Amino acid sequence: MKVLGIGNAIVDIVCKVEENFLNKNNLTKSTMKLVDEIEFKKLLSNLKIEETIAGGSVANSIVGLSQLGNAVSFIGKVNDDELGNKYEKSLTDEKVKYCYQKRKESIPTGSCLILITPDSERTMCTFLGIAGKVSEVDIDENAVKNSELIFLEGYLWDEGKPTTAFNKAIKLSKKTAMTLSDKFCVDRHKKSFLNLVSNKLDITFANEQEILSLIDAKNFDEVIAFGKQLGKLIVITRSNKGSVAIQKNEVVECDSQKNLKIVDLTGAGDLFASGFLHGYINNLSIKESLQNGTEMASKIIQKIGARLN
Repeated sequence: MKVLGIGNAIVDIVCKVEENFLNKNNLTKSTMKLVDEIEFKKLLSNLKIEETIAGGSVANSIVGLSQLGNAVSFIGKVNDDELGNKYEKSLTDEKVKYCYQKRKESIPTGSCLILITPDSERTMCTFLGIAGKVSEVDIDENAVKNSELIFLEGYLWDEGKPTTAFNKAIKLSKKTAMTLSDKFCVDRHKKSFLNLVSNKLDITFANEQEILSLIDAKNFDEVIAFGKQLGKLIVITRSNKGSVAIQKNEVVECDSQKNLKIVDLTGAGDLFASGFLHGYINNLSIKESLQNGTEMASKIIQKIGARLN
């Protein structure tokens, strides 16, 4: 295998709603809200499901890599229930090898209700379910050893079981990449993330806000200095300012694509990572890898959802 992803296994349930549905349920448009199982089921009970897709940040990236023709696999925790079966089928339909043995759990499969209003905005309600309970016993050792690179997500990192799972996977892997996922994750786990970036990861993906927060930098020049001194590969997306990769003393920049008809920003970072890693594992230059990532991100933001097909 080229790449093994380890992340939150979340089933995306896409529904179209009118504006008043958000108001009636006290939902703030374009945000993501964590909900419990009762609230999730209550919201879903009045809706018609448009489609059900295997989601989660790293899972989106892995599907993107598969669509680019790479042999890839994924580990994510689901229950042996209806949504868990749909999750596995959605991945295997995309030629992703699913390296997790489902079993009956007391907690259901994680799911994210994606509510699309007529203006194309997406409002999300996430019930994490069993997804965040990945432990070291869930890590398939052979899957890690047989992959050229593993790709982890910051969303999954939490004190307790996922931490031991990450450490086991990193120890067994040939090369490790991780996305910092979200500024909230960085702020919550700053010390742990800084240790990972400095000592355990070969490649770090971050957006500008995440990396500034991680090192308490006042400006981007400090990020460049940090990246050069680190000596590892750091890949940073900067929205309309493009992207930057820093490796030792080399700083490579790539412009963003202009005049795009942006429909939905969901999955932009996930698919950027797909494009970059596709270039990286197929021995393209860092500049070409950044261009690949930019192209994938540009395509995904011009359609609804985090899948290109």
